[in-house]
Amino acid sequence: MKNHITPGKLQKLDAVSTKRGVIAAAAMDQRGSLLSAIAKAKGVDKSAVTSGMMAEFKQAVTRILTPHASAILLDPEYGLEAARHRAKGCGLLLAYERSGYDNTRPGRLPDLLEHFSVRRLAQAGADCIKALLYYNPFEAPEINDIKHAWVERLGAECRAADIPFFLEFVGYDDKLDVKGLEYARNKPEVVKRSMAEFSKPEYGVDVLKVEIPVSLAFVKGASACKGESAYTREEAKQHFRAAAAEAKQPFIYLSAGVSNDVFIESLELAAESGVPFAGVLCGRATWQEGIPVYAKQGPKALEDWLAGEGVRNIQRVNKALEAAKPWFGFYGAASSAALAGK
Repeated sequence: MKNHITPGKLQKLDAVSTKRGVIAAAAMDQRGSLLSAIAKAKGVDKSAVTSGMMAEFKQAVTRILTPHASAILLDPEYGLEAARHRAKGCGLLLAYERSGYDNTRPGRLPDLLEHFSVRRLAQAGADCIKALLYYNPFEAPEINDIKHAWVERLGAECRAADIPFFLEFVGYDDKLDVKGLEYARNKPEVVKRSMAEFSKPEYGVDVLKVEIPVSLAFVKGASACKGESAYTREEAKQHFRAAAAEAKQPFIYLSAGVSNDVFIESLELAAESGVPFAGVLCGRATWQEGIPVYAKQGPKALEDWLAGEGVRNIQRVNKALEAAKPWFGFYGAASSAALAGK
């Protein structure tokens, strides 16, 4: 057995997984980015987007998409009512971090929601806790030391509450455009080193929520690649394998705001690479095109769009997850029941 997992954490990981042990989760914990997108689509100032609008959007996404998901990730600021509208048998992850990051100091330092704790999130119905961290392994050591201590505290808090800890880390470089060619060349190493770092036992992370280790827009021959490339398809697959080799816990991919087509092609590349990813937490790739529908036509139009395009989007993701491996494989077990018996 590679790792140890408590009975409580095992039960809660089962709650957010399919019967096969794959995490096929939807993500609807966006706050600042969603508010800005609704305001832009409406052509209004962000102050005109109310908390009621945010909650309304999240409820529609949750109600219509969760029959096709093993779990949904929501935020406790606008999403608790939405959580009550999720499909029966659909697990719940709750976000613990504040939206955005501290931009008054260098290093994109994280912060937690002031009125919540892991205990309170569990009382609100969370099966698992998720925290987002902007992380660059090449950042100044004094910055990363703050972040390492922050993750250690979260891991300890989740361990004390016997609840799984999902850590989402997103790479950045304040000197480069993360959507540009130069960063694309660096991204595989950023993802690989981040996965190696947070696989260390002192952090207490149970599931790594990771970026696709390449930028598909710069994979030669990919449909998203319109010009220069940073890697061939074979090189891209090797980057998948190199990053995956660092994981000591189950890892799942995040969609990072790309289109549904790009995310599907990324998952197909992961499948070709043969990496044992345990699923996804997929947000905007499923529902983001519904934002202008909601902004211009209202909640009923959004519901209609979600019931058609939104459901088709999540079904395409689920199809791509046929290549995913059960999370309990990282614990040396053939099933969660077998793991429970160890």
